[in-house]
Amino acid sequence: MEDAIEPLTTPEIGRARNALFRRLLDLIAMPASRLAHQDRHMVSDILLDMLFHAEESEREMCARRLAMHREAPKRLLRYLGQCSFQVARHVLEGNEGYDACDLREICMTGTADHRLMIARRKLIPESVCEYLAEFAELNSVKEMLANNGAIMPEQAIDKLVARSRDDKSICPLLVERLEMKPSHAMAMFWWSDAATRRKILQRHAADRLEVIDTCKDVFELAAAENWSDPVARKALQLIERRQRNRAAIEKSPYDSLEDAINASALNGMDSELAQEIGYLAGLKPVTAAKILSDKGGEGVAVLCKGTGVKRDFLPVLWAGLRRPLESEEGETDPVFANVAETYEILTVAKAQTVLRYWNWSLSSAFKPAMMQSGYSDAAANEETEFSTAQRTARLVFGR
Repeated sequence: MEDAIEPLTTPEIGRARNALFRRLLDLIAMPASRLAHQDRHMVSDILLDMLFHAEESEREMCARRLAMHREAPKRLLRYLGQCSFQVARHVLEGNEGYDACDLREICMTGTADHRLMIARRKLIPESVCEYLAEFAELNSVKEMLANNGAIMPEQAIDKLVARSRDDKSICPLLVERLEMKPSHAMAMFWWSDAATRRKILQRHAADRLEVIDTCKDVFELAAAENWSDPVARKALQLIERRQRNRAAIEKSPYDSLEDAINASALNGMDSELAQEIGYLAGLKPVTAAKILSDKGGEGVAVLCKGTGVKRDFLPVLWAGLRRPLESEEGETDPVFANVAETYEILTVAKAQTVLRYWNWSLSSAFKPAMMQSGYSDAAANEETEFSTAQRTARLVFGR
């Protein structure tokens, strides 16, 4: 008889816990004017301990309730942000109570969905952008780059430019960022598509007029010292107004740069002629090889415009590289058409800047890896780069 009565007298389990959970949540959601700071944090500690034992639906209810409550204690918000994405999405989307450390920690411990939601936030702090740039999935990186609220430090741009070599789809997004510097853009140029290259040349090529005018007397000082200071000599290479190498013309078997271009059209481009064109244009062999072997061809337009080669020689050099001027339908080849248009939109001064930046950056101590070992190591490697470029040219042009 007692066994039959016992279920009727056993109290229902869970009602008190559920009621307490809701009361504590009500207290946390109160405005600061109604609940003391100390009470809010004490209540938060109790609620957080209960959340550890709560059902997923209860955690999601808590996250929805606190979605826009920036006064909610950080520890509670951080826990909800690190829960499953079904729970975390409510607070990660718009709650302004998170600081940079909170968001970075959630990025590190969360899933790809967590990082994607953070990349879409209205404001993304610098340290979070730096983490996403290096470790986040490609779709999260794209969302961050398209987000005007993302505060991108230079370290993040450095990492994204390096990453863009393999993930080329982020190049068009990167070039739109105001944080991009000429050093970033000129490096990314070589693996970007035609539209991105056009923007790089239009936005990041400078005319250097003020720089040249300010430093013009330094050239006389360097010449008086017989250009014996390697640091000054390398820096002045970027500022120098004249592009063609007059000394090389005197030693060359060709009368001019144009004469060498004509020879390429008649006899084809080989490694020796490619290097000779580079010398006449005032370029290192590695720079010349890079330009002449580039599939996009915009570098050829920059070379011709920067050295003062008339537009009539552009198709001559293109033919010397054994690249088509016309399509099978008899119309202008689209790749060459883009190259010709690039030639037209550039000024001589800006094309010279691009050429000199490419040439200077190859052995510049500005490279992060070289900055660690010092400028002297960079200068010592210059001869190695020349010999490497010669081998590259032979591989590219086949003879």
